[in-house]
Amino acid sequence: MANIRRADMFTEDGEPSNDDPREHRQRLGDERTTLVESLRCLRLTLEMKCADLDVEAMARRAVAPSTMSLLGIIRHLAEVERGTFREMMAGADVPRLFCSETNRDGDFDGAIADPRVVSEAWELWREEAKFTDRFIANAPNLDMTADDALNQHGSGGGAMSLREVLVGLIEEYARHLGHVDILREQIDGRLGQ
Repeated sequence: MANIRRADMFTEDGEPSNDDPREHRQRLGDERTTLVESLRCLRLTLEMKCADLDVEAMARRAVAPSTMSLLGIIRHLAEVERGTFREMMAGADVPRLFCSETNRDGDFDGAIADPRVVSEAWELWREEAKFTDRFIANAPNLDMTADDALNQHGSGGGAMSLREVLVGLIEEYARHLGHVDILREQIDGRLGQ
């Protein structure tokens, strides 16, 4: 049997308990509640995995040639939420946060070990998450659609329902949380949970 390093996990004993805010969620809700709760727990996991790290650790790159870092992932997810909900779903004409036509990887490239950059990333990520949450809460239903004419969100170049967009955002967080697990373990040995 494999040795499980429970002492290095994020909650006290590695088991569901009162110290893990993800374990106390609404259960048996309707579809919207289920999707929103899944997204909430993924966001909480991101915050837990990045807790107690200094700016150097937040900006530490994975392995060459990758530019991936915990800070870059936070910036990337802020950019994703903004592009998906402010731009596509709400139809707002807002500038990108970190990326541009000339630097499409600005979210990762600009993730440097600077306290202001780290603070700004968290602030913008939280701001975009709040916008997303308000949009979902105020949406009449999950069937409402928006046009993904440029196929930036996986529609194939057409309409997407709020339901599809939410599932896509959950998939984006889940994929990057796998990266976050590896990055955090490289920094100090803390294991994912």
